[in-house]
Amino acid sequence: MTEEQFFIGRIPAVLYGKPAKRVYLFVHGQCGCKEEGAAFAEVVCPKGFQVLAVDLPEHGARKGEADRFNPWTAVPELRAVLEFMKPRWSEISLRANSIGAHFSMLAFAEEPLCRALFVSPILDMERLIVGMMRSAGVTEQELEAQGEIAAGFGQTLSWRYLCWERQHPIRAWPCPTAILYAGRDNMTGRGTAERFAADRGASLTVMETGEHWFHTSEQLTVLREWENAEA
Repeated sequence: MTEEQFFIGRIPAVLYGKPAKRVYLFVHGQCGCKEEGAAFAEVVCPKGFQVLAVDLPEHGARKGEADRFNPWTAVPELRAVLEFMKPRWSEISLRANSIGAHFSMLAFAEEPLCRALFVSPILDMERLIVGMMRSAGVTEQELEAQGEIAAGFGQTLSWRYLCWERQHPIRAWPCPTAILYAGRDNMTGRGTAERFAADRGASLTVMETGEHWFHTSEQLTVLREWENAEA
């Protein structure tokens, strides 16, 4: 499979597949990178697609950058990537993981994407942050006063982040969407996923024994079969 690495502005990107009119933008999640798009490209490039994947701040080739992995940085970058794509492909679809799906919905809510495939998407970031605060025993008053608080489970709670999410709710997502959800997902509750699917007319596939991060051989087999059926 052909592969081309380049930059969109200062955003590292990789393009998989032979020239085509149709393309998927692959958006990684936390701790991911653009090279994760290669496995998805193996599924969809034989169907006449290309796959464009990018590194978001603090990930992949951008580790150590001053920019942070947050919505007020990632969302404008994703919009810039889409503007780069529009004159080059006639049909643009989206494949996103976890928080990458959340950033993508914030960035592309008003864009005419052909299709979206979400794996373990974060569908209610405010609820997730409040849940992490509860688990860490941090009140809103404490977080507001300190700005940021390191939680014991490896995450940093941020008052600015919480406020930003409350000020930028995802109200619309008209893109035809398919979701692969893990029955053991500890980031997005099943009820949240079911409500999102019902409200937006999205298809919802549940792997009951799956985890938020699809990584075992069994989980990856289910993931690839789902991608092949939905793409």
